[in-house]
Amino acid sequence: MNATNPVTAVPSADARDAARHFAARLTFETDCADVHAALGRPEPGFVLLDVRSPALFERAHLPGALSLPRARIRAEALASYPQETLFVVYCAGPHCNGATRAALELARLGRAVKEMLGGISGWRTEGFELVGAEPETNLSCLPTEA
Repeated sequence: MNATNPVTAVPSADARDAARHFAARLTFETDCADVHAALGRPEPGFVLLDVRSPALFERAHLPGALSLPRARIRAEALASYPQETLFVVYCAGPHCNGATRAALELARLGRAVKEMLGGISGWRTEGFELVGAEPETNLSCLPTEA
């Protein structure tokens, strides 16, 4: 029996097309390891935005992050930043589209933006420290209030 291989059933892209595709993805996305490395520099080159609720930000957030919930992203909130400022946004993780929605809003406002893949759950998986988190803290997009 000769089963179709699901990986090779669709041919791969031409190498030049693949290079353009992957280069383009890197203009839209970054990851936890790259953000962590940049935050260790005197000037990381971006403003890191936690787009979850203020309550979740208070529970825990990435070092150096500012709280700007997605619903509050407006031109007025960004007015103090030069137009060329790069914003990196994150949310709870791959199960949440809050960072994607925030990135879209920033782009619609004419701002440079990248989404940090993995969000706060990816940051934890990489073993990086959070400000204020207990190991079992629920940091999802929807806070569970006690």
